[in-house]
Amino acid sequence: MKVFWRLLGFLRPYRWGVIASLVLATVAMASGVVIPYLVGRAVDQIRVGELVLWPLALAIVGAGIGRMLFSAVRRVVAGRVSLGVEYDLRGRVYGHLQSLELGYFDTQQTGQLMSRATVDLQAVRFFLGYGLVFIVQALVTLVVAAAVMIAVNPGLAAIALSTSPLVVVAAARYGRLNRPAAQEVQQRIAELTAEAEENVSGVRVVKAFAREERQLGRFRHAVGRVFEQSMVSTRLRAFYNPLIAFLPQISLAAVLLVGGGQAASGTITLGEFVAFFFYVTLLAGPMRMLGVSLGMAQRAIASGARMFEVLDREPRLSAPPGAPPLPPGEGRVELRGVSFAHENGAEVLRNVDLDVAPGRTVALVGATGAGKTTLVNLVPRLYDPTAGELRVDGADIRSVDTASLRGEIALVSDDPFLFSASVRENIAYARPEADDDEVREAARRAGLADFVEGLPDGYETRVGERGLTLSGGQRQRMAIARALVRDPRILILDDATSSVDATTEAAIRQALREVMAGRTTFIIGHRLSTVALADEIVVLEEGRVVARGTHEELLEQSPLYRTIAEGGLPEQVFLTEQPREAETVGL
Repeated sequence: MKVFWRLLGFLRPYRWGVIASLVLATVAMASGVVIPYLVGRAVDQIRVGELVLWPLALAIVGAGIGRMLFSAVRRVVAGRVSLGVEYDLRGRVYGHLQSLELGYFDTQQTGQLMSRATVDLQAVRFFLGYGLVFIVQALVTLVVAAAVMIAVNPGLAAIALSTSPLVVVAAARYGRLNRPAAQEVQQRIAELTAEAEENVSGVRVVKAFAREERQLGRFRHAVGRVFEQSMVSTRLRAFYNPLIAFLPQISLAAVLLVGGGQAASGTITLGEFVAFFFYVTLLAGPMRMLGVSLGMAQRAIASGARMFEVLDREPRLSAPPGAPPLPPGEGRVELRGVSFAHENGAEVLRNVDLDVAPGRTVALVGATGAGKTTLVNLVPRLYDPTAGELRVDGADIRSVDTASLRGEIALVSDDPFLFSASVRENIAYARPEADDDEVREAARRAGLADFVEGLPDGYETRVGERGLTLSGGQRQRMAIARALVRDPRILILDDATSSVDATTEAAIRQALREVMAGRTTFIIGHRLSTVALADEIVVLEEGRVVARGTHEELLEQSPLYRTIAEGGLPEQVFLTEQPREAETVGL
């Protein structure tokens, strides 16, 4: 019930629309309840030979028109409430996801989150917009019809309403049994969504290894799980919905038997009997609607519980209220006793002390898993250290406004992400106000200008989803251009030239020399030519800084670096590449 009341809280901004919808539903159903009474009056008049029936006929038509108009307006109002709730929920779920730290997404499946933001949200929206009104409408019909029947003939009304407690018991039992079944259905739909999203995202790998049949089998298994669990819910619905619809028929038979005898003996008029017969028939629809609406409520509660799992997850990386912006500076970075471990994971960094002076370029080298990428991800506060502190220009990054911090940092990763938008929009993403000349200059410095100008629509050419219409090198160059257009205080290049050829890399490297001048830069590279851009090299081993210095100093002082330089670690063969070029740059 706690979830139910929390769901009702989403209706607070639309309370007047909900009230109007309920009032309109009440008036519409009241108009419908009047019709059996008018029919009964007409039958009595016919029986006594009074044939002036047009006033009653007009009243019946008027009641029908009123019911139609009020129902139509109610649907428009309820639809507006429903869509408004959906609008708010989508914005709230997406906004909350944006507020969560990167570590949260490391442990979540994209498909699961998408399911909560789509399938679960729709279930909540339909119940709040329509199901709740249907329940109230059904209850109002039952109450009004019962009141009229009791006023006309209390004894016959008791017979007509005798099955109502059974309907309530059946509906309550159905809700209790269907709630866990509905929740499991939503969970399995989320698993199916995750499987579909993973298959679509990984379609290149699937086709490259000809594993279509295997993936189809996995998908069919997920579909089968949804089918099996849906059948559990379907069997419950198949039993209880007809049962709830059948119970009023017992009352109908009893009214026909008892009321027919009373009408034949003259205890009640034929018109009263006909009116009662219509009332009992009228009750069948709301009772059936009550069963359907309760099913909607159970699905909404199950979906709401899954949505609240996301909405109740508090951000674990946020700036304190009223945090000041990052103070002016030239990009000094200090790590003091920094350690880091992923949630429920092993420690990645251990007591790291590192002081990078403004304008210096530092290359990070080490075996895979040494903590290089983790270290640079701490600088823009994509993660928070589990111990120690990280300062930028003297300010603890946890005490300043996070947006202002990241506004002074540009990151180019080894797997750049591009949006399904134009080339210009992707380059200017880090600074949307950048003009065309700045975008073109950034593209030129990244070695991308000639390629873009050769496209059919130039900078307005749209790239495919995730930039998959471009080569790996083109995506990386576009990501570099995106970083350059920001003009950051701190630049992070995480293996940023890994997908470009030697000629292109040489052009980019020259551009990087230019852009790195006067700004602090971190480089993670697997090529000697990239590391050669650094003023000094930091060697990491198992999350610790084990050596620091120039290439020549480290060859003399660090056995690990000497092993790497000699190609002893397969993942660090960059120091054996392009020896002539290495000599040229002075290493």
